[in-house]
Amino acid sequence: MRWLLNCWYVAAWADELPSDARLARTLLERPVLLFRDPGGQVHALADRCPHRLAPLSRGKVEDRVVHCGYHGLAFDGATGKCVHNPHGPIPSSLAVEAYRVTERHKLLWIWMGNRERAEESAIPDLSFADTAPVHAFSKGYMRAAADHRLLEDNILDLTHGDYLHANTLGGGSFTRTRANVEERGNTVFVQWLAKNEQAIPIFRSEMPDLDMLTDMITDVLWHPSGVMLLNGAVTPAGAPRENGIATSNAHIMTPETATTTHYFYCNSRNYRTADADYNAAVAAGLRLAFETEDKPMIEAQQSRIRGADLLDSRPALLPMDLAAVRARRIYRRLVEAEQAEFSRL
Repeated sequence: MRWLLNCWYVAAWADELPSDARLARTLLERPVLLFRDPGGQVHALADRCPHRLAPLSRGKVEDRVVHCGYHGLAFDGATGKCVHNPHGPIPSSLAVEAYRVTERHKLLWIWMGNRERAEESAIPDLSFADTAPVHAFSKGYMRAAADHRLLEDNILDLTHGDYLHANTLGGGSFTRTRANVEERGNTVFVQWLAKNEQAIPIFRSEMPDLDMLTDMITDVLWHPSGVMLLNGAVTPAGAPRENGIATSNAHIMTPETATTTHYFYCNSRNYRTADADYNAAVAAGLRLAFETEDKPMIEAQQSRIRGADLLDSRPALLPMDLAAVRARRIYRRLVEAEQAEFSRL
């Protein structure tokens, strides 16, 4: 599998890595060790000692130095250079790849490509996660046995909600609405505007009248790194969007391997912002939908596709697949351009 390397991927939620802790995680088929030094700074190294390829995560960390638990070699967490070889001199071959890593929007971001290009301004804007009230924010993580692109397709085509999530997102409004799809540089934006529809089940109880007609607007912005920002708003029919209830969400798919993915997600809203019990119910509902509805279906889809690329399998595409197809083509184009650049070096 060829990966897009020159972009910021999400490696973990920041609170997955408390002070003086470590986390071993495979990203883009590369084993990575994440750890914090005593000052709270995050470091990321390739999780294998260059000597005998033993996992460094099985050793110990002191300050910002990682000691291999097999033969005692020690590596600087910021540079990856060997700083101690108890068996003799330190040849240049004793070095570990050190990745750029930063903390933003409650997440840890890693750059696995050319360090010289790692501009933090390129991190997608998920600032809603920073400003959300504590009782109007929830987040989660799951590992899915599926290609990251299948999981991204799932968010770029929300018509599946009418069927797979009938009790929460159903009602048919997504299916009856023709999505507007735009390519914005290397991103894809898709929007559904459903007018004069009953609110979907998760919003219906928040309306003054359960049976009233509403306007619902939902949009998704996809980034090639698998970061997807999803916004939704519901208003009484004909009312301005700013007068309605709204949610902001992120769905983030970081490849683990060609057929497994780290799925990070979060949700915030502008209503019931101080209701802790309601917030807990929202979090439980998201876990239920993602883990018992989306995950089993997409993993089963992966089992049918096996190791093939979906588009290479010649699926019978329908109009609602447009956003997903465009995103896949952008990703493929960026990977091919990056590979061509590497081949010239």
